[in-house]
Amino acid sequence: MGQLTRITAFSDDPAGGNPAGVWVGDSRPEPDEMLRIAAEVGYSETAFVSPSIGPWRTVQYFSPLAEVPFCGHATIGLVHVLAAEEGEGTYLLETRAGSVPVEVTREDGRMVATLTSVEPSHVDADPTLVETVLAHLGWTADELDPAFPPAVAYAGAHHLVLAAATRERLAEVSYDFDALRDTMRAADLTTVALVWRESDAVWHARNPFPVGGVVEDPATGAAAAALGGLLRDGGHLEAPADLVVRQGEDMGRPSLLMVHVPEEGGIRVGGTAVLLP
Repeated sequence: MGQLTRITAFSDDPAGGNPAGVWVGDSRPEPDEMLRIAAEVGYSETAFVSPSIGPWRTVQYFSPLAEVPFCGHATIGLVHVLAAEEGEGTYLLETRAGSVPVEVTREDGRMVATLTSVEPSHVDADPTLVETVLAHLGWTADELDPAFPPAVAYAGAHHLVLAAATRERLAEVSYDFDALRDTMRAADLTTVALVWRESDAVWHARNPFPVGGVVEDPATGAAAAALGGLLRDGGHLEAPADLVVRQGEDMGRPSLLMVHVPEEGGIRVGGTAVLLP
């Protein structure tokens, strides 16, 4: 048996951030049961972790429609739940994507959890994939920022990163749900990461997630890590560097993701969380 908690990550306001389910038990349910629970919870992801205590835990992440290899916001939410019982420190998680340490500290009277992603990577996006996704979104190629060519970036899950040329373009997101879902499944994409650079240190993001049965994520830690890796390894910033990713504002669920890009290795993504009723 396990205990299910609802929590929202990357915000300290219950009306903000990205809600996640967190299931903690001595052993995880069978995959079909985890999928059923995730669908019943109805959030973009639910994290299932076991054992309930110990220096390391194995974690699986399920959306309402499918298992995903890694989820940043559910990781942040999960570790806040663990830290409420066990306190500050470093929690070691084994995920399908690899080992992910998460450090919990207290800052200004609130708990902040910071994960370190697996080694990031990226490749240039296939032009046909980009053309197809843009058509699903109703965007055109000339509405993209030429300084950031489309790429598929990875830091535990794959994301097609498309950089909008203007904030106005990013503010208007609607798409053919079934068509984009099918295209993403064929390309093994977890989300489409739509981003806009306000400055070198501030980015805005939106993340359609139809493969998980969710129109849009209000905060996507895995995509923020992938973006940090892409910016570093693609030569778009000089590491070490700190970034803020603002997400969820166009959905009415503002979220703040703090990203640290080291000179090498995994990308650090941190934030707060708050329990939901």
